[in-house]
Amino acid sequence: MSLLTRRRLLRRAALSATAAGAARTGLAGATAAGIATSTVALGGCDSPPERTTDPEPDRGLRFPDGFAWGAATSAYQIEGAAKEDGRGESVWDTFSHTPGRIRNGDTGDVAADHYHRYAQDLDLMRELGLRSYRFSISWPRIQADGSGRPNQRGLDFYRRLLDGLHERGIAPMATLFHWDLPQALQDAGGWENRDTAERFAEYADVVFRALGDRVPVWLTVNEPKTVVQNGYIWGHHAPGFQDEDAAYLVAHHLQLAHGLAVQALRASGVTGRIGPALNLHPCYPADDSAESATATRLHDGYENRLYLDSIFKGAYPQDVLDDLGPDSRMVRGVRDGDLKIISSPVDLLAVQYYTPIYVTGDGGTVRKWPTSEAEWQQIYPEGMYDILTRVTRDYGRVPITITENGLPCPDVPGADGNIDDAGRVTFLRDHFAAAHRAIGDGVPLESYHVWSLLDNFEWAEGYEQRWGLVYVDYASQRRVLKRSAHWYRDVIRRNGL
Repeated sequence: MSLLTRRRLLRRAALSATAAGAARTGLAGATAAGIATSTVALGGCDSPPERTTDPEPDRGLRFPDGFAWGAATSAYQIEGAAKEDGRGESVWDTFSHTPGRIRNGDTGDVAADHYHRYAQDLDLMRELGLRSYRFSISWPRIQADGSGRPNQRGLDFYRRLLDGLHERGIAPMATLFHWDLPQALQDAGGWENRDTAERFAEYADVVFRALGDRVPVWLTVNEPKTVVQNGYIWGHHAPGFQDEDAAYLVAHHLQLAHGLAVQALRASGVTGRIGPALNLHPCYPADDSAESATATRLHDGYENRLYLDSIFKGAYPQDVLDDLGPDSRMVRGVRDGDLKIISSPVDLLAVQYYTPIYVTGDGGTVRKWPTSEAEWQQIYPEGMYDILTRVTRDYGRVPITITENGLPCPDVPGADGNIDDAGRVTFLRDHFAAAHRAIGDGVPLESYHVWSLLDNFEWAEGYEQRWGLVYVDYASQRRVLKRSAHWYRDVIRRNGL
């Protein structure tokens, strides 16, 4: 497949939310037989309301004893306090303050004000019965310029957060990097600069030694693929570039940073577990043709195997390397020993599932299922089962945690002040059932984190999309448990559906 064909394939797949307006014009030709265009446009959030007075029927689907039900967030999306207590500037501060980059000119300066309201949010987690909380640590809050002496006030914030989680019986799961690269490092070349991976390892060591006694599970790099595609191919995310040759060099350096962080944890003597957080998209041929099968295999290489193979097999997939070509910056940027570092043994894999991808013989993609408000997201719970069983089949019985799964809904308080997000309940119920079936078929799944705990700053969409179990009135910062939150509390209580 030519580079031009692959580029078209990538641009048609996983459309960024900021490109949704353009995508709307092409929905009619992308729907599967039997799915009307109007249904695709509405998505799963517009399911008919169910009677909220009726108890949820017990389906008898119990999860293993000790299964950790949780929720997830990330620092830039909820913390706010962008200029407080020694926090430095991140690439997302710069990007969000650049006119035209974010819907409605929104920024993460305040977000959900979690930095000041974390105790209240911890109480909400306890009210929901969460057993695990996956969050991220803001690199520029720890090292304003991405290197050097750590900012004690930043470390103290996370220490207070961790202490609060333990006091409430909630296990912390900390992500080291969720896209908020210090701007000073971006100015020095960002992830195109190999040195950034070394700086990341130093930052990770600082955090391990300061907080490692309080964190049982560490995640290294969140969704490197999203940084590559949205940040360097489409330009819809920070740093906002459109340079495919740079993008895959960035992919290598992000993978290298992951491996160096794993090695840093082992060297620190900290006893916590560690692994990567990968958004994995099951890729299917759009039809029965040999051409679609061939195109799908390569697409899967870019979407999944580029990251999985390097971590679990110590090699990049050869079909992807061949497609990039020997002169690509990525291929030329791989040094002896890099893959050994990247494949440093991990303790678990964090899987984030949102959407399937259907690939045509000419390298395009089509939609087969209804989409959510995020028009890149096709609602297909079976894809959860497929990606979990595929990972276990192809890469062995590494323990798996689901660290993100959810969808945005047009959540508006009703006359009684309640938010009846029936579509989110249906979405989660169906995906939980798919995960339960995967466990029954041998997948070592140990926890599930709904995205997201709170409505928050949704990157290029600003505050337009609401993904939370908890509604946030941004003007007052008042929190309201949505119907999905009450439902999820019952799921956690009985450990199943």
